[in-house]
Amino acid sequence: MTDSNTTFTNPSIFILLGIPGLEGDHIWISIPFCAMYAIALLGNSVIVFVVKKEPSLHEPMYYFLCMLAITDLVLSTSILPKTLSIFWFNSREIDFSACLTQMFFFHCFSVVESGIFVAMAFDRYVAICHPLRHSTILTNLVVAKIGLAVILRSGVLVLPCVLLAGQWPYCKTDIIPHSYCEHMAVVNLACADTRVSSYYGLFVIILVISTDVFLIAVSYSQILKAILRLPTKDARLKTFGTCGSHLCVILTFYIPALFSFLTHRFRQNVPLHFHILMANINLLVPPMLNPIIYGVRTKQIRDRLLRLLTHKQI
Repeated sequence: MTDSNTTFTNPSIFILLGIPGLEGDHIWISIPFCAMYAIALLGNSVIVFVVKKEPSLHEPMYYFLCMLAITDLVLSTSILPKTLSIFWFNSREIDFSACLTQMFFFHCFSVVESGIFVAMAFDRYVAICHPLRHSTILTNLVVAKIGLAVILRSGVLVLPCVLLAGQWPYCKTDIIPHSYCEHMAVVNLACADTRVSSYYGLFVIILVISTDVFLIAVSYSQILKAILRLPTKDARLKTFGTCGSHLCVILTFYIPALFSFLTHRFRQNVPLHFHILMANINLLVPPMLNPIIYGVRTKQIRDRLLRLLTHKQI
């Protein structure tokens, strides 16, 4: 391992520590991490497969669900393979360019996931508040344009973070006290005034979360008003049930993300190993739970999956 006092300006590699302070427990920690990653891979792949195979699911709600599943696959895969290689093989070195690439994919697809939640909330708003116009408002072309806009927004917002991180001189140490190349964990190693990176990163987080949460809240406030105007209790429960999965998935994403953000920015009293451990768990839990929540709560997906399984057995 490179000595922590090494001075250099153009690093070729960084050293990822994994979870500092818990190096002796890396093997044991890897077991639940690997299990959650495997469940996330299987569950999200099944969602994409079922929606692709069943023409009856070729609707905006399920297209957005596929986008969410693919995003979760990319997000978890950008982090976990390297993390597990640290835990299992002590493979801590990562190329500088690979580190920046990992940083871009992790942060970019985190923003993409938030944008998809907004799109899904808009879809539920149109479906419940304007059901007769749903098919004319959310055509396949509009859905594709929304997906493209979500990706472009994420790339435009995140790319400056990566470009700034790539141009700083790094002369403190090449050791990153983390299991992956998180933006501020890397920038904090630079020996220049990196306040512009810190402020811009904070600006992106506040902008994305505040804007997206506001739009989701507005959509669901209108949905709630529409539900309360329904004539019978059964109709209200049935309609609200169609939004239950989406609300559960939103909570599993934003609550851990907010916790991770707060502990990263104000972690004076939070042990480093706890912060890194929770950051990894927060990356794994939503991709693992999303397909489970949708698979259990969405009857159409559950029925189509059972039909495909029984058909293959026959």
